[in-house]
Amino acid sequence: MSAPLVLTPDLLDAARVSPAWPFEEAKKLVKRIEASGQKSVLFETGYGPSGLPHIGTFGEVARTSMVRRAFEVLTEGRIETRLIAFSDDMDGLRKVPDNIPNKELVAAHLGKPLTEVPDPFGTHDSFGAHNNARLRAFLDAYGFDYDFASATDYYRSGRFDAALKLMLARYDAVMKIMLPSFREERAATYSPFLPIHPKTRIVMQVPLEGYDAEAGTIDWVDPDSGERFTTPVTGGHCKLQWKPDWAMRWFALGVDYEMAGKDLIDSVKLSGAIVRALGGQAPEGFNYELFLDEKGQKISKSKGNGLTIEEWLTYASPESLAQFMFQKPTAAKRLYFDVIPRAVDDYLNFLDAYPRQDWKQRLGNPVWHIHAGNPPPPETLEHEGEAKGTSVSFSMLLNLAAVANAEDPAVLWGFLRRYAPTASPENHPRLDRLVGYAVAYFRDFVKPAKIYRAADDVEREVLQKIDSTLGALPAGATAEEIQASLYDVARAVPRYQDFAAKGATPERPGVSNDFFNALYEVLLGEKKGPRFGSFIALYGVPETRKLIADALAGAFVGKPA
Repeated sequence: MSAPLVLTPDLLDAARVSPAWPFEEAKKLVKRIEASGQKSVLFETGYGPSGLPHIGTFGEVARTSMVRRAFEVLTEGRIETRLIAFSDDMDGLRKVPDNIPNKELVAAHLGKPLTEVPDPFGTHDSFGAHNNARLRAFLDAYGFDYDFASATDYYRSGRFDAALKLMLARYDAVMKIMLPSFREERAATYSPFLPIHPKTRIVMQVPLEGYDAEAGTIDWVDPDSGERFTTPVTGGHCKLQWKPDWAMRWFALGVDYEMAGKDLIDSVKLSGAIVRALGGQAPEGFNYELFLDEKGQKISKSKGNGLTIEEWLTYASPESLAQFMFQKPTAAKRLYFDVIPRAVDDYLNFLDAYPRQDWKQRLGNPVWHIHAGNPPPPETLEHEGEAKGTSVSFSMLLNLAAVANAEDPAVLWGFLRRYAPTASPENHPRLDRLVGYAVAYFRDFVKPAKIYRAADDVEREVLQKIDSTLGALPAGATAEEIQASLYDVARAVPRYQDFAAKGATPERPGVSNDFFNALYEVLLGEKKGPRFGSFIALYGVPETRKLIADALAGAFVGKPA
C-alpha cells in the first residue's frame, strides 16, 4: 500500500491544473464519476500469460497506478479505488514460446487453456500458473497495490455466468458488431463463444450450429470427429473470443479505467461497442505507444526480444524502470540495454531536484508519480569544502569502474570513501545498490565495447595543459573548482570556443561539447560521460594526472579495457 498523502491546499490547487499526463487522465475519470455518482472506481490491467512476463506488462501496471494516485488526489480520497491485474490464463496456447525449456512437453498441449498446459519449468501446476507467479512476484516486490485475478478462476467459479448468459442473449447484436471487422472467410465461421472440448480440453475455434439463450448452451460440431456437442456457456465450460471477452469483463466487473497499446485502438472500439450492447459503459483510458527492441521490432512475449523484467533489474533499480515508463507514454521508444544508464540518471536528477521545487513543478516531476506522491530524499556524498552534498550519477560510477577496471563494488567504494570518508554502504544503501548495478553493467556492456582513440596534436597539447593545471590546484580542490579550471583551459583553444553559448562574450567564450567529448574518448574510451570536474574529484587529481600520462604514452590505444 502506498503511504497516505497530506493533501495541502497548495497541492490540491496544483493538481487541478497540472498538465502531467497522469493528472490529465485522472481528470477524465473524475468527470465520469461525477456524472454517475458512484462511490468506488475500478482500474484494470490485462496480462496474457502465453509467455514470460515482460517489461510492457510492468509498464501498464506502473502507468495505471500513476493515474490512480492522481485520481485519488483530485478526489481528495473520497472515492475508493482498486486496481485489478487480470490474467487471461484461460486462453488456448497457440504456439510454443522460443524462450522456455522443455518445448516438447509444451508442444504436446497446444490449444489447451494455459492453466491446463504443464509447466515447462517444473515449479507450478501449469504454464499459466508459472507465468502468473512470475508476474505477481515482481509486482509484489515493487510494492504495487493491486488484486490479482485469474480468468480460469473467474470463469470456473461462476463469477462471469450472468454476463456470459447475457452475451448469449445478445448474440445477434454482438455478431453485428464483430462480423464487419473480418474478411469474408473468417466471418463465415466466427463465433464469439469458444467451447472447451470435453475430451481433448482444447479451446475450440468452431462455428455454432445453434444456441439456446434461455438454457445458456451452445451447439457445435468437432470438425475432426464429426461428433456434436451441447456445451454450457457457464461454469468454465466455454470462454469468449478476446474482444467480446474484454467487453464482457468490463461489463461484469464494472471496470472504469483501462489503458491499452496503440495496436489495440480498433479492438478498444469494438469491445466498447459490445459492452454498450450489453447495457454497460466502456472504461476510460488512453492508448500508449509500443516498445521496440534494438532492431526496431515490436517486443513480443513469445519471441522474448527486448528486455525481461529480471534483466533490467540486474543492472538498475525498479524506480529507474518506472522513470522510463513515465516519460512520453504516447511515443515509441527503444527498450534495450543501452537505454538503462540514461533512465537511471534521469531518475536520480529528478529526485535531486524535487526538494527545491514548488508544487506545480513537483507534480510534473516523474518521481512524484513513481513514488505515489512520497519520493524519498536524495542521497548525497558530503565532502569537506563543498557547499552542498554531491549526487553520484550512474554514468559517473560507470566511468570510475572503467578507469579502475573494477568488477568489485568495494573498489568503487574506495573512491567514494576517499571523497567522503564518512560514507558507507550502511548509511548510503541506495548508493550501494547503484554501485552494484554499475559494476554489473560495466562488466557486461561497457568493458567488452570500450575503445580508446589516440589524441591528435591539438588534444595532446590540451591534455598537457590540463595536467599542469591540475598539478597547480590546491589540495582538496572541490569539483566546482576543478570544473572551472577545465573551462579555463578549453577557452584558450580556438577549436573549443563557443561564442554562441549562453552568456558567452568575445572576451570570455563558452566551451563546446567537443572539448569534453575528446576527454571521454581519449581518457575513458567512451563517447560520453559525467561532468568531468566531478569525476576528477571522485577519482582523484593524482590518479587523473596518471591517466593523462598513460593516454599520452599510448597505453590505451588499440585495445579494449
